[in-house]
Amino acid sequence: MSALFSPFTLRKLTLRNRTVVSPMCQYSAKHGLANDWHFAHLSRFGLGGFGAVVVEATAVVPEGRITYADLGLWSDEQIAPLARIVDFLHTQSTAAAIQIGHAGRKAATPLWWRGGFTETEAEKPEVGFEDWQPVAPSAIPHASSPDYKIPRELTVDEIASLRQAFVDAARRADRAGFDIVEIHGAHGYLINEFLSPIANKRTDAYGGSDENRMRFLLEIAESVRAAWPEDKPLFVRLSASDNHQDGNGVDFSIRLAAKLKALGVDLVDCSSGGFDGARFDPAPNYQVPLAAALREGASIPTMAVGLITDPNDAEDIIASGKADLVALGRGALDEPNWPLHARLSLEPSRTAYGDWPKQAGFAVSAMDRSLKQRGFSSR
Repeated sequence: MSALFSPFTLRKLTLRNRTVVSPMCQYSAKHGLANDWHFAHLSRFGLGGFGAVVVEATAVVPEGRITYADLGLWSDEQIAPLARIVDFLHTQSTAAAIQIGHAGRKAATPLWWRGGFTETEAEKPEVGFEDWQPVAPSAIPHASSPDYKIPRELTVDEIASLRQAFVDAARRADRAGFDIVEIHGAHGYLINEFLSPIANKRTDAYGGSDENRMRFLLEIAESVRAAWPEDKPLFVRLSASDNHQDGNGVDFSIRLAAKLKALGVDLVDCSSGGFDGARFDPAPNYQVPLAAALREGASIPTMAVGLITDPNDAEDIIASGKADLVALGRGALDEPNWPLHARLSLEPSRTAYGDWPKQAGFAVSAMDRSLKQRGFSSR
């Protein structure tokens, strides 16, 4: 068996393989409620053979949404539509995860495909349009763009309230049946804003020193871990580097990851960037070194993300110990059956067809037998 398709266990959860679908915002909800689009979008990845599927960034309070069309988990009403998705993923032996977060100063932005707030007055009630002032650690906008508002600085009491909102969302996630909760601490959103000196100019216990800037995330992680069932894993997504001359680097994130591990966090999902002015050089597997650095430096399991599309590359990431899981976002959108095809590429045997849903595996294997390809090739 290839390393990529070996099982992976954290606490009492065992993933059938090391492939994961990253959380990808769909901007398709109304009042935070999942609908048929979310069901179809996420269910296809269970059919496609992924070990786990992570539901998009899901706001813990209404004001924490990136856009008015984001998912939410601030209300009990939002549990049942998500549970429907979880239940289906479980029928395909796929673990269900959800990323909970708050957009901070990057909240209340336009839907990206509109290019601005172009909703007509007639459209607004139909799409559930809402607008509000964002909040942040400091009253500094994300960028000098009409898409980003000037946020209001959070009070200490409001910070405590938001910490509780993460706890309440995690409890709802458990009621919906999710196997994994991931706290979103990356990409320039609220937790990342507290972590980074780029956005955090506070002079109280939540700003200034590295330890103070870590405080908000560490308090959330500790509180969520206490509320989340002991037998279920807790992930945290970090921008392991801000990729910005004024921001945090890998050394900061290694120290932070070690503190998260001590609080009971089971895995760090390693991404990067999120602030205006960040510098990137996107290329295949370009963020894998971040996952490798945190895995070694903090002795914590990691998930690698970022333009991982080649099965051989994914196999090497796991086999060489650079990360414990690999996550696909846009690659999964492009090919929802990526794990099924990847296993046939890495293990061109007839047993690999057993990963396909029973309704499809027989037909696909018959096609390949006729064409003498993949599991029926001469290799």
